[in-house]
Amino acid sequence: MIKGFNDSLDVQVKELEKILRQNTDLMTILQILKEYANTNEKFKNYYVGAGCINQTVFNYLEGNKITSGIKDYDIVYFDEDTSYEAEDVIIKDLEKKLKKINVVCDIKNQARVHLWYNEKYVDKKTAVNSVEEAISRWCATVTCIGVRLEEEKMKVFAPYGLNDIFGRIIRPVKIESSKAFFEERARKWQKKWPSLKIVNW
Repeated sequence: MIKGFNDSLDVQVKELEKILRQNTDLMTILQILKEYANTNEKFKNYYVGAGCINQTVFNYLEGNKITSGIKDYDIVYFDEDTSYEAEDVIIKDLEKKLKKINVVCDIKNQARVHLWYNEKYVDKKTAVNSVEEAISRWCATVTCIGVRLEEEKMKVFAPYGLNDIFGRIIRPVKIESSKAFFEERARKWQKKWPSLKIVNW
């Protein structure tokens, strides 16, 4: 039995933190973000989330190198100033601070994603009122997880719980993602982590 699967949420959060702390790239990013948040009022509500979180766990459970297959680290935050210029300042600030880590970081203000995403992808994303609402709309339950450091403890936001990540279950979230988008992502992930179980749309 995999530790964490079907355990209480408290046990799952502790197990998640234990696993994530083995990813030194992630922990360095979290420390840098915590320090930046202390100096920038526009970057108070933020998380590192999505693939880098679930993929770290999948690697641990499958006995892979802990960072195997992780192509980038998603940094998401919420700032009511939806101008390109305001977001660009934060992106450039963080890119300088994160330069010492040899990883790709994707930094986005979730308050303005719908403004450019719909134009770029001819989609119908709607505005969100918080970074947590944005995370809750991502395409699969295992991607809807965000973490950050508060003091030295890890704060975890997981609106659909953590059972699917420990069970390696890819379950769709049908709020804004399409069936085609979910299935394409799910197949891609299963090629990297063959033990994943896909729940049909």
